[in-house]
Amino acid sequence: MTFQNMTFDQRYRAVQARDHRFDGQFVLGVKTTGIYCRPSCPARTPKAENVQFFRASAAAHAAGFRACKRCLPEAVPGSPEWNLQGDIAGRAMRLINDGVIDQQGVSGLAQQLGYSTRHLTRILRDETGAGPLALARAHRAQTARVLLTQTAIPISDIAFSAGFSSIRQFNDTIREVYELSPQQVRAHGHRTAQADTATVDLSLSFREPIDLPGLFAWLAARAIPGLEFANDSSYERSIQLPGGPAWFRIYSSPNPSGDLRLQARVTELQDLPVLMSRVRRLFDLDADPVAVDTALASLPAIQSLVAALPGVRVAGCMDPHELLIRTMIGQQISVAAARTILTRITTGLGEPAPDFAPGLTHLFPTMDAIAERGSTVLRGPKAGQNAVVNAAKTIATGELRLGFGDDPAEQRRALLALKGVGPWTADYVRMRVTGDPDVFLIDDGALRAGARRAGLPADKSELLAWSTQASPWRSYLTTHLWRAPAAPAQSQQGDPS
Repeated sequence: MTFQNMTFDQRYRAVQARDHRFDGQFVLGVKTTGIYCRPSCPARTPKAENVQFFRASAAAHAAGFRACKRCLPEAVPGSPEWNLQGDIAGRAMRLINDGVIDQQGVSGLAQQLGYSTRHLTRILRDETGAGPLALARAHRAQTARVLLTQTAIPISDIAFSAGFSSIRQFNDTIREVYELSPQQVRAHGHRTAQADTATVDLSLSFREPIDLPGLFAWLAARAIPGLEFANDSSYERSIQLPGGPAWFRIYSSPNPSGDLRLQARVTELQDLPVLMSRVRRLFDLDADPVAVDTALASLPAIQSLVAALPGVRVAGCMDPHELLIRTMIGQQISVAAARTILTRITTGLGEPAPDFAPGLTHLFPTMDAIAERGSTVLRGPKAGQNAVVNAAKTIATGELRLGFGDDPAEQRRALLALKGVGPWTADYVRMRVTGDPDVFLIDDGALRAGARRAGLPADKSELLAWSTQASPWRSYLTTHLWRAPAAPAQSQQGDPS
């Protein structure tokens, strides 16, 4: 159940029950105190007549409310609605979280979405209760709080790394949102001891349950040597960000709390919010696993699959361009074969990894490098080589724009226009780049094998018709069927990158 289709009474009952499932999906402002809280706040439940609900914390800020110091409403996962929604508001929120306003301004955001600044502002105010600048400001405040409370980065550096244009703007915003100075926010923090001051070590929030072993295993099977490394409890890689190369490691904490943590080093501190946002997308940390599992478990044929793997996530990606190339290379071959080819092009065309990326040697090649020299390292049928080089060229020249804020349907059409890209490839990329939760890869051999093992229809048209019962969570159904109890080795198409 999402904010849009909940009534006031349903939201209020969630608050009365202190239901953690709705944390991050909406906040409530208390008119008598001027404070806004997450639904599960342990404070006494206010009277219904004193409550005002907001879809986004930015809307609560704009209405004059400040964040609760007790429940810390910003310290929760984001709303899964922005992936569920493929409309302008959902696309805009994904781009705002990826730092587009900080890098290009509101006009840059509007241009990417194909709307005028005025019209985009009106849409966001209608949908979220706040305009694009207010939403970006709230995102900066949330980032700043994380960095203030969990790192030793100097406060003046945090101001600019979080996206603020001046120290004064930073101080004013933090005081307004949290009713505390940046120094006071820092004093409330719990920083982890770090090996060096240049490496940040942050806790990542998520909704339980979460299938972390499955995510780590999935990434480990596809890790490109020199670019990535993964085992049963961690994943690390080098990545090119707007300000330069970066390195990060996601790992399960050995502490009793068992939390998920992010270690990272960046060339420019301003890239930290971008990195944090993309890591969350990679691990699908803003998903609502209870809603997904409840819906899928209502289908008798897959109840046992859902019970065996609660909290399954759909892996996103760190770089949409890279994902397209990886998917095209792996679309007709096994995971192992794709990994061999991808290792060759990474070591042959990729720039050196930064010195602060321990044990890693390369960055993934740029689209320019693949377009210019891809044919010298690619192997296999000439048509396949040409398709990969051509795809890189269309991205390098700007003919194809591929990003997190794409309209899913338009992205699919643009990809299908490329030679060598069929429906499976376009849908796989759409699922992982836009976070569309309702993609069902009907042409995937591994999915159909898993469906047969689960006792689902073998006929493609019958299976596709059956899958509509799982809407809007068919991307999660796809993941469950990929991981259905094993049979002898099958073709791994459908999950190559």
